[in-house]
Amino acid sequence: MTEELCLANATLVLPGEIVTGSVKIVDGTLAAIDSGSAVPKGAVDCAGDYIAPGLIELHTDNLERHIQPRPKVDWPHAAALIAHDAELAGTGITTVFDALRVGSINDGKRRYGKYARGLASELLELRAAEALKISHFLHLRAEVCSETLLDELAEFGAEDRVGLVSLMDHTPGQRQFRDISKLEDYMKGKHAMSDDDFLQHVAQLKALRDRVGDAHEQGAVAEARRFGAVLASHDDTTGEQVQTSANYGIRLAEFPTTVEAARACHDHGIAVMMGAPNLVRGGSHSGNVAAAELAELDLLDIVSSDYVPAALLFAAVRLGQMWGDMARGIATVTRAPAQAVGLADRGALELGKRADMIRFRLRGDVPALAGVWAKGGRVA
Repeated sequence: MTEELCLANATLVLPGEIVTGSVKIVDGTLAAIDSGSAVPKGAVDCAGDYIAPGLIELHTDNLERHIQPRPKVDWPHAAALIAHDAELAGTGITTVFDALRVGSINDGKRRYGKYARGLASELLELRAAEALKISHFLHLRAEVCSETLLDELAEFGAEDRVGLVSLMDHTPGQRQFRDISKLEDYMKGKHAMSDDDFLQHVAQLKALRDRVGDAHEQGAVAEARRFGAVLASHDDTTGEQVQTSANYGIRLAEFPTTVEAARACHDHGIAVMMGAPNLVRGGSHSGNVAAAELAELDLLDIVSSDYVPAALLFAAVRLGQMWGDMARGIATVTRAPAQAVGLADRGALELGKRADMIRFRLRGDVPALAGVWAKGGRVA
């Protein structure tokens, strides 16, 4: 049975422009896009609300927050996965690359235990059972400063929907935590570390990096190729680090920490992704470069919700207002991430693409969602 939906008299966020018009969905696909404020019989009158592509999230820690809502508190995984999926749908995200850490440290304190393979299997089982509202891919966060990275990566294959592999190096004193005092505040706050615990943690990570870091980095690059996944860098700080990323064939940089690194990324054709919370809050919680500064310098291409799913649309709207171009702002969370990971079937309101869409209006400067559709079906 053919299913149709027409959303009319809307402010359409099209590639590169904003127009008043309507969209027609037939069997989960965008079948017609027309201009004008007419409301055909049977259509939904959107009364000028924005209609935009569904949001595409490339890096979110939200699933980890659901499976461990507090330190040492493990939540049933199926319940956590379903709640996470529903939360993202409710914020306008229709495609997500769920970030899972691979690479563990067996220190007996359960802070960095192995979990990715088991959780990924449960996620894929729920997806196969059509228990999830939105489209899920895997983003494997490859912790080079760990003991088990290559063994854990070997457990995944091309059939696992691994769309992204990011090279994570959290060795204290460089990249995200060049200022070790920021790391100290974070670890003591999250894990209740004592002074001695923290000093041991720093020494352990530095020793691990010296022993296995280079081999883990090169191995993760090879594994990403085996999966057919896009390779990303993380927290690049210097031009030298960006050159290394370019040598690996990386075309996506997550959260570069300096203007120098972001500019070097663009010089090498590497797209720059920054966190929505950084933009909304007005700066980085780690003391690194502000996303707004990169936006003003035309060095920002993609936005990720990072640890606040609801921040994604908010940040895109704020960028649209900052640039005086709402289509460009929305593209940082739709078309640009789709292009970065090779998803040609979504990310723009164009004929023949998946009918992943959101409807929202502005309450002052804040977007308020009024509807979310994934492949033509209402999910929020």
